[in-house]
Amino acid sequence: MHIGSICVFDGEIPFDDFVAMMDGKMHLIPRYQQVVTPDPFKLAHPTWEFDTNFDIRHHIFKLQIDPPGGDSELSALAGRIFTPMMDRQKPLWDIHLIYGLEGGRTAMVSRVHHCMVDGVSGVDLLKIVLDFSPEPAPYPPKREPRPRERRPDPARRLFDSILGGMQEGMNRWLDFQNGLLNLTQALAIQSSSGDVRLIGTELPRLATPVWPMPFNGPGSGERLFVWNKFSFAEARSIRGALNGTVNDVVLTALSGAVSRYVVSHGREIDGRVLRVMVPVSLRHDDQRGALGNLVSLLPVEIPLDLVDPIERFNFIHQKTLMMKQGRVAEGLNILSAMMGMLPASMQSFAGSLVTGSLPLPPFNIISTNVPGPQVPLYALGKKMVAYYPYVPIGFSIGCGCAIMSYDQHLYFGLSADAQSMPDVELLRDHLYESFNELRRAAGVEEIKPHVMKAAAGRSTRGRARKVDARSQA
Repeated sequence: MHIGSICVFDGEIPFDDFVAMMDGKMHLIPRYQQVVTPDPFKLAHPTWEFDTNFDIRHHIFKLQIDPPGGDSELSALAGRIFTPMMDRQKPLWDIHLIYGLEGGRTAMVSRVHHCMVDGVSGVDLLKIVLDFSPEPAPYPPKREPRPRERRPDPARRLFDSILGGMQEGMNRWLDFQNGLLNLTQALAIQSSSGDVRLIGTELPRLATPVWPMPFNGPGSGERLFVWNKFSFAEARSIRGALNGTVNDVVLTALSGAVSRYVVSHGREIDGRVLRVMVPVSLRHDDQRGALGNLVSLLPVEIPLDLVDPIERFNFIHQKTLMMKQGRVAEGLNILSAMMGMLPASMQSFAGSLVTGSLPLPPFNIISTNVPGPQVPLYALGKKMVAYYPYVPIGFSIGCGCAIMSYDQHLYFGLSADAQSMPDVELLRDHLYESFNELRRAAGVEEIKPHVMKAAAGRSTRGRARKVDARSQA
C-alpha cells in the first residue's frame, strides 16, 4: 500500500549533497522520522512513535544502471523497487537515486506508505523536498538526534491502549456526526430530491460484482510500471471545447484505452461496464500540507461500448457531475466513519475476512488524478523534467492509473501486476490512441511533448547495481 513516483532531473544530482539536503529538511516533516507501533494489547490502533535509531542513510540509496539507460531500463528497475513491501521496523518511506540515464539525467524513485500521505498531501510534501528555484536555499546542518524515550511499563501501556481505543471511537463518532450534518446541510441547500435518491441507488451498487476485465484476477505481487506523457494544454483545450473537466478528459481517454485492451484480448464489450474507483480529496484549504489521508471515492461506471469519444466524454461528465451533486463521496465517507467506530481488533478481522473472501474486486481499475505545480521544481539546482506517479494495486485489481499535472504536462503512471497484466505496455499504447482520438474529435490542435526513448540494444530487465555502502533492510 505504498504510493510513489519517478522524478527525472536534467543533470546529475550529487548523491552525498542530496542526502545532506534531505537530512537538513527532516525537521520539517517529523512524521518521516516516526515508526508505526502496534498496540500490544490489540485494543487500539497503532500509534506513531519517533524512531530512536533513525538514520537518513537507511532511507536513501544510490543505484547505477548501465548507461545509457532509457525508458525501458528505468521502467523495469522501477517495477523492482515498487514490488516489495516496506519495512515496518523503520519509518515507511525510501528514495532511490538512479544514475546512468541517457543525457546524464538522474531519476528519483520514491516510495511512501499510503497511511502517511494521500495524493494531495504528497504534492505538498514534494514542495518541501524540492525547490522552486534553480538556486537552492541553504539548508541547516544536521540536528542532534532525539533523546531516547523510556518505554512505558506494562500497566501504563495497558492504560494507554484502553484510553486510546476510547478516544479513537469518540473521534470516529464525531466524524460520523459532522459528516452527516454536512451532508444534510448540502442537500438541503440544493433542495434536490434527485440527489438523495442518487445516493440511495449508487451506494448499493458497490455490493454488486463487476464484470471482470482481463487484468482482474489473482496476482503474483510483482509490480510492473509504465507511463505516458501528454500536453496539459491539449487536455485543457479538450476540456474547454467539450465543456467538462480535466478529470473527464482523463476518464474518457482511460476508458477508451481499456475498451481497446479488452477487444485485443478477444473479449466482447457490448453491454459491458467498466467500474473505476476514483479517489476524491475531502481536504479543505486549511488542511493543505497536513499528512495522513483525507480521501473518499467515487465509483464511476462507464459503458465500454461507447465507441464515439464525444459521446463517452459527455456520459462521463454527466455521471460524475450527478454523483458529486448527490454527495456520493461524502456518503461513502460517512460509512467509513461508521466502520471506524468498531474496536480496532474487529476492524482488522473484518478487513481480512472481506478481502480474503471476495471472489471479485468491487472495482475493475483505480484512477486517481492529482493537480500538481505548473512551474518547474528543482533538486540541488537540477530541473525536474518529468514526474510519473505510482498508485498501489491489489486484491484482484491488477491495474491502476495515477495522473498528475506538472509544468504544463499531464503524466500518466500505469501500475500492473506481472501475473494478471503482463502486457501493461499494450494499455499504455492504447492510451495514446484514445487520447489522440478524443483530441481530434474535439477539434484541438496537436502539441507534441518530448518523450525520452529507450536506449537501443539495451536489456529491458532493469539491471542495476547498488553503489552506496549500506544495504536496504
